[in-house]
Amino acid sequence: MKSYIDIIVVGAGNRGSVYSQYAKTNPEKMRVVGVAEPSEERRAIFAAEYNIDPENCFESYYELAKRSKFADAVVISTLDALHASAVQALAPLKYNILLEKPMAVTLEDCTNIHKAVVENGIIMAVCHVLRYTPHYSELKKILDSGKLGEIYNVQHLEQIGETHFAHSFVRGNWAIEKDTSFSLMTKCIHDVDLVSWFIGNAKCTKISSFGSLSHFKKSKKPAGAGNAKRCIDCSYESECPYSAKKIYLEPAKSGETGWPLNVLTNVVDIENIADAITNGPYGRCVYECENDVLDNQVVNFEFEDGKTASLTMIAFTKEECIRKTRIYGSKGELYSDGDNEISFYEFNSKKTTVIHPNDLEEYKSFSLIPGHVGGDFGIISCFVDSIINNDPSINKSESLEALKSHIYTFAAEESRRSNSVVDPSDLYQF
Repeated sequence: MKSYIDIIVVGAGNRGSVYSQYAKTNPEKMRVVGVAEPSEERRAIFAAEYNIDPENCFESYYELAKRSKFADAVVISTLDALHASAVQALAPLKYNILLEKPMAVTLEDCTNIHKAVVENGIIMAVCHVLRYTPHYSELKKILDSGKLGEIYNVQHLEQIGETHFAHSFVRGNWAIEKDTSFSLMTKCIHDVDLVSWFIGNAKCTKISSFGSLSHFKKSKKPAGAGNAKRCIDCSYESECPYSAKKIYLEPAKSGETGWPLNVLTNVVDIENIADAITNGPYGRCVYECENDVLDNQVVNFEFEDGKTASLTMIAFTKEECIRKTRIYGSKGELYSDGDNEISFYEFNSKKTTVIHPNDLEEYKSFSLIPGHVGGDFGIISCFVDSIINNDPSINKSESLEALKSHIYTFAAEESRRSNSVVDPSDLYQF
């Protein structure tokens, strides 16, 4: 049994940088020994931060794959469309893999990733980080305890947040489906996965879905904005909630340096942010972008044994990435605020129990990497432990479990496009 593992980060952007922090919080368990990143500037910054030997710095995972294996695992956090080719290049070298979600942007690529994992006998965890948060870890313990009896219905709401949607899905990397994937996949694969996880082992037999790009399009542009293509040139800017000045420049002037400002520039200051919104994609009018992914969608699920579920994805919310969930069972019901409170009521005792998972002692260390409310720390720590102990079961999101959630998501999009009810088993037989 190993005492620590060495990892290589493939894609040293936001997500790769987050998972790498575990090497700082738990250096006795993980070391970062390599990086593959196409941006020379970003690669150099990352290599300096982790003191990576120059010979272990690569421009791409293709270059990395030409080398003999020199680490225990890779973190693949490239753009979504590159996931499948990265796995195909590195799995045959027997690297264990932590793969950012979604697995891939096509059904064929998702299934090929799973096959590569099985054929090469490696450990892989997909970054369904919400399974690893204190909040949802405790929620699942309640469901598995049987206190609510048989689970028959899940109602789940994903509040994306108006600023987050405008940043990532209108101006940002996930705005155009052909370049990434549809928004249910790129944003709500987490939520489809949670619905599946909450229901348990029952197989989904029917899915229907409806949705559209409701607001972020030229026909909704306020008349006062005229022909302006950028916020800095717009006379309506001060009245627009999606103003790039409000989202990026004003926070920079207040001294903020984190997300989403650090997406615009490697050096976050007023000058660089001002330049980015003047010349870069994040300064564009949200009604004049080429975005085509949905900002409003609902999905209905029917599972075996009469179990049902619904998921709503909506962009226009004050709360950002805060999920609301109600779960109904034969012995009780549960409400989750998606943040730090879970309450459940038991029919027999007529008793309501309230817990605050983030306050529990066993999760105190999760705040060391605060992303996704501790889920980022949770998944990287489980992944590292699964390799140290050679025990894939430590991971809550191994490849087959993740593939199931992706199949359901593809089925939902097929339903929406075809205006029909879809049986997920028609897409892939588990």
